[in-house]
Amino acid sequence: MSITLAIESIDHEGQGIARNDGKAVFVEGALAGEIVEARITRSKPTFEKAVVERIIKPSAMRVTPQCPHFGVCGGCSMQHLDARAQLAAKQRVLEDNLKHIGNVEPEQVYSPIEGPHWGYRQRARISVKYVAKKNTVLVGFHEKKSSFVADMRECHVLPPHVSALLMPLRDLIGSTSIRDRLPQIEYAEGDGLPMLVLRHMEPLADADFALLRDFAAAHHVQWYLQPKGPDTAHPLPGAEHTLGYKLGEFGLRFSFQPTEFTQVNPHINAMLVRRAMRLLDLQPTDHVADLFCGLGNFTLPIAQRAASTYGIEGSAGLIARAHENASLNGLTNKTEFAVANLFEIAEDWFDTISTPSRPINKLLIDPPRDGAVQVVKALPEAASGRVERLVYVSCSPSTLARDAGILIHEKGYRLMGAGVANMFPHTAHVESIALFTA
Repeated sequence: MSITLAIESIDHEGQGIARNDGKAVFVEGALAGEIVEARITRSKPTFEKAVVERIIKPSAMRVTPQCPHFGVCGGCSMQHLDARAQLAAKQRVLEDNLKHIGNVEPEQVYSPIEGPHWGYRQRARISVKYVAKKNTVLVGFHEKKSSFVADMRECHVLPPHVSALLMPLRDLIGSTSIRDRLPQIEYAEGDGLPMLVLRHMEPLADADFALLRDFAAAHHVQWYLQPKGPDTAHPLPGAEHTLGYKLGEFGLRFSFQPTEFTQVNPHINAMLVRRAMRLLDLQPTDHVADLFCGLGNFTLPIAQRAASTYGIEGSAGLIARAHENASLNGLTNKTEFAVANLFEIAEDWFDTISTPSRPINKLLIDPPRDGAVQVVKALPEAASGRVERLVYVSCSPSTLARDAGILIHEKGYRLMGAGVANMFPHTAHVESIALFTA
């Protein structure tokens, strides 16, 4: 069934929102201000889902997608929207979440953090599928809302030299002895070197090792092999190499392994760290806790300016890497790290980390999508004056909004400002940063 709809706005997933007989209709492929002919694909008592069949009146912000796989590949959903309008939409999603979930409004809206729109990804999990009926191999991202691997020949959010590997990788996988037992290739780049982690469900044959070495030499990449979980990843014998990235403004270098978490977009990461340092307003007398610290991405820049920094993370492997990076950068005397599950902490938790010898007065929180609800509940009230500033880096506007509501309405802090960081251009993903003060 097709109907004509006037699109009023777009939602947090990049879908157009219209009204039909009093019900909200979420229209895939539509933009705010457009009039479209859409086909209803799902109908519920309170809302409907639809897809665009014909654009009657296009938005002035509609652009031609750069990637030929747009609409099939599920990697990017907003390539048809002008990059400036994408950013404005993400800022609106952040503000709407803060208002409607947390019942809060920032006193200032920060200018967006933005960088390159294409070729920005230096991490990706790429699916592999041998299709026996066609005797071919697919290497790429999943199709939109599907478990099928898209038939991709290029990807414009990957660096050009990595996009150019998609077709050669098909040939390589198809030549191996276990082509139907290789489900995934994880890509990570550091120091200008692409590293490819091959997930293999069965042991490789000697001939397979030779194929991988020849591919590495021809395409200037290095291989890791992963027989089971991420902890089993190891370099292809004879190809030892440690990845790294730099925060040039701070003179820091970070070592990491390809299966360890680092930010996908190094350009935005560098600017995000810079803004976090400015918002923390660090002084030589400050004692700072960096929660969900990972391998020390924020911890080490903080340590350069504060009296001490205490990094806490749930992964023992990442804490070991954080120790290594502190040593690599000569900051072991100003950093301390601990492994702890920050989703399961007691009400008196803050008193266990803020001690007379380390009176923590500032916090940086950079949690996963689940947010940091247990952390904010365990913080002292603003009136105590113990925590002067809290910078919250978020990859989920809804959990940031929930936690902001607790900080403001229950703990008495002020939301001084919030803004987006465009970590994933052409996607609906919203990264943001916010400052709370006592």
